[in-house]
This record gives sequence, C-alpha cells and structure tokens, in this order.
Amino acid sequence: MDINERSASLAEDDRIKKTISSLEKNGIQPIVVDKADDAKAKVLEILPTGAEIMTMTSVTLDAIGIAEEINESGRYDAAKPKLFGMDRETQASEMRQLGAAPDWVVGSVHAVTEAGQVVIVSATGSQLPAYAYGAGQVVWVVGSQKLVGDLDEAMKRIYEFTLPLEDERAMEAYGMHSGVNKVLIVNSEAVPGRITMIIVKDKLGF
Repeated sequence: MDINERSASLAEDDRIKKTISSLEKNGIQPIVVDKADDAKAKVLEILPTGAEIMTMTSVTLDAIGIAEEINESGRYDAAKPKLFGMDRETQASEMRQLGAAPDWVVGSVHAVTEAGQVVIVSATGSQLPAYAYGAGQVVWVVGSQKLVGDLDEAMKRIYEFTLPLEDERAMEAYGMHSGVNKVLIVNSEAVPGRITMIIVKDKLGF
C-alpha cells in the first residue's frame, strides 16, 4: 500500500484507541464520533452562544458546514467576518491580534500520532499562534485518516499526500502555491481542558 492509499484510509479501531489514550495523557481531550454530522453537532454543543470564535481555513470545517454556521448564523461573535472587513494596509496589527488570540478557535490538523503528538503545517503560519497559545479554547475536528504511527509517518503523509492536494486548492482559491513553510508540533497541553479534539470515523479533509 503506497502513501496515498494509506493516507486516505480510515484508522482502525486499535489505532484510534491508542491515540485516544495518548492524547488524554498529553492533556488533550479526545472525543470520537462516527460521522460528519455528529462532529458538527458536537462542535455546536461545545461552543457557547455569543462566544468570540475564530474559524481557521479548513477543508474539514467547510465539509461539515461548521465554518458557515459559526460565521453566518449570528449566534456567535465571529472573528473571521471581522477580519474580512478590515483594511490590511491600515489595520494589520489589529488583524494579527484578532487572529492570534481569539477566545475560541476551531480548525483541524494534518496528522496525529499514536503517541498523541499533533502536527499542523502552514504556508503562512497564520493559524499557528492561536493553536499553540493565543486562543483560550481550541477545538480541532479530525478525520481518522489523519491518525498515523509516528512523526516520521506524519511528515511523510504531509509532504506526499496533504501538500499536493492543498497546493491544488490554494492555486484555485488564491492563485498561488502552498508550502510546508512552518510546522507546529503539539506534544502536550499544559492547560487542562484547553484543547478538545473531535476524531471522526469518516474521511474529512486531507
């Protein structure tokens, strides 16, 4: 089985169980659901009405409709529409602060190892500060095909599977190539209850 086949295959129950146990030891709260609709319902259950929430660019969030719900329903103090309404030339500092330190951030990741290490890569790094420290609460929605054995497999998956697909998406969306320019590895979380990961037994994102 080549890397593309492995990277698109849902994790078996044994891998999910090992990963859940490791995440819990590393201070990250895992929740397992079966389908995309279940993931969306769980996210909405977690998020407080009226909370300041930043949705990071994510194929996974788009697939389950959660980005649209947060940014357009009016139930939340959505940060993304505010950013879109700001002037990058005159409000760059405010834009960076809003994106880096929202009360809540919702997004996804690119790989999770059986040891509970979470890997996120980025072309610009814009989502990384909030995930690492800036956001008060972090919610990640992760298709179980992103669960891997170790960091070597995680990076191989990212370079050989995720990057080509993200590069294609970026060209269509922005007219520019993507790249593995900045990498965040979360080995553990020091603040109890800060990070929740919803693992979905369904193929979401890449």
